[in-house]
Amino acid sequence: MAKNAKEEALKILDKNMIGTMATVQHNKPHSRYMTFFNEEFTLYTATSKKTHKAEELQENPNTHILLGYDGHGLGDSFLEIEGTVIESDDEAMKEKVWNKALKGWFEGPEDPDLLILKVTPTQMRLMNTKGEEPQVIEL
Repeated sequence: MAKNAKEEALKILDKNMIGTMATVQHNKPHSRYMTFFNEEFTLYTATSKKTHKAEELQENPNTHILLGYDGHGLGDSFLEIEGTVIESDDEAMKEKVWNKALKGWFEGPEDPDLLILKVTPTQMRLMNTKGEEPQVIEL
């Protein structure tokens, strides 16, 4: 079961770019939709250095992400991801994450306001797998 759960989790990560990301703002959860990119189980997302989430994550680096539900049915599998976030100043990652959808917010991968957030999962659960119990992904 664990190997299949891990494979299913990677499929979900590779296939789904849009998910919700929650941070803590004034001791309360605050969620927003984000675009994610992954390398295996590590997630990356682009944001502006001028956003509230950048400030929130400096105060509390914990996040909770939902990724994978695509609305095709009540049985769609998805991931619940708990993790910690750090700012990444890796220029190569800025190039890798850059895509034309970001042009509405940034001039390009060299834009000084572009910030890459690196999410390292601390726990990942595969949910809604056709009536089965949630499966914890061993990381």
